Amino acid sequence: MHRSVLLLVVCCVATNAYADAERDVRCREIGFSKAAEARDAVRFASFIDSDARFVGGEVARGTEAVVAGWAPFFEENGPELKWRPQFVEVLEDGRLALSRGPYRLRTKTEDGSAVEGWGTFNSIWRLHDDGQWRVVFDAGSQPIESPTDDVRALLDTEVDCAGSAPGSRE
Repeated sequence: MHRSVLLLVVCCVATNAYADAERDVRCREIGFSKAAEARDAVRFASFIDSDARFVGGEVARGTEAVVAGWAPFFEENGPELKWRPQFVEVLEDGRLALSRGPYRLRTKTEDGSAVEGWGTFNSIWRLHDDGQWRVVFDAGSQPIESPTDDVRALLDTEVDCAGSAPGSRE
């Protein structure tokens, strides 16, 4: 009988730790997007692992290269980018996580007409010894189709990240 109680306690503690890690990664991803939305390159850089690889048309290696590649998003009239995690998965050891979800890119043509594109991002997060989750790999798809209403709503849904573990807030 004592073994089953111990197993139940261990199971619940592990489940809670997993849920906390998942929430921390979700909140870090949202904070990462909000830094881009605010056009804050310094805050944006704080979410990126020093050995990161961001895969797009080319591979940007390291924080400085990633921030340089994203420079247009930090310009006052640059393109607007917003994303939110739809899925977050944390490995059992709690040190690596995947977050995936939709992104929306808004740009303007030369005549000032608004253009909106949607795609899917994938971010791999690594938990560092200082308790911070940082993006180590990132890639996104080119927009292929119009998003569903549920996907559109995800970008407008607020997630309460107050009270997250230290280092997980935006």
